[in-house]
Amino acid sequence: MKLEWASVQELDHGIAIGPQLHRMLRERIIRNDLAPGSKISESELAKSYSISRQPVREAFIKLSEEGLIEIRPQRSTIIRKIDYASVLDARFVREAIEADIVKLLAQQPDAGLVKELRAQLTEQSRVAKESPLRFIQLDELFHRTLAEGADKSKAWKFVEGLKSQMDRVRFLSLSRFPLSKLIQQHEAIVDGISNGDIKVAEASMRLHLKEILTDLPEILAANPELFDAPVSSPLTEKNTNQEDKQ
Repeated sequence: MKLEWASVQELDHGIAIGPQLHRMLRERIIRNDLAPGSKISESELAKSYSISRQPVREAFIKLSEEGLIEIRPQRSTIIRKIDYASVLDARFVREAIEADIVKLLAQQPDAGLVKELRAQLTEQSRVAKESPLRFIQLDELFHRTLAEGADKSKAWKFVEGLKSQMDRVRFLSLSRFPLSKLIQQHEAIVDGISNGDIKVAEASMRLHLKEILTDLPEILAANPELFDAPVSSPLTEKNTNQEDKQ
């Protein structure tokens, strides 16, 4: 099936094209609009946007580095399956970083930051039933706001670069699991920060980021064709068990 690239989003030719293409394609892969195994063409994409192949090539290289596509020279480029092991690794690293971030915030609670976070919680509750996709954006904003509040923007950039496989799983879980539970976990994190309770803030963040360990086996079982590890793989069971013990 031919993909109508230009109908997805127009490019701004006043700024660098490569990063725009990377962002657009990354979003479509993470949302599973471009399913694992789908072919994407450098020449077709360049032709659709009336641009040279160089910025397309730059975008493809970044997507390949993130493990989202497989570039096969002289052959087609394809969307890669979700890397199960990478999901677990990204979750592990993200928990370590974000647990320390909320500990820092709870050491010296900032009233302005807490007010902003509570406003975000209100908006999350409002859109949860109406627009799950919008909720994902607000969830990203919530975690980024925490990092920026602790003056750890660079750490968040690092996390963003790691979690693309994890994000693909999050989109698969949207229709299966209640967002209200995630909002309650966000509230617990904010309460811990607001009260200056370092232990509660840290424990709440760790619990929140372990949620995917509960969801992942069920998502994998329902969508085995989207993952690179079979449901009964020893690696899958070993990794999941190790994560649960942490």
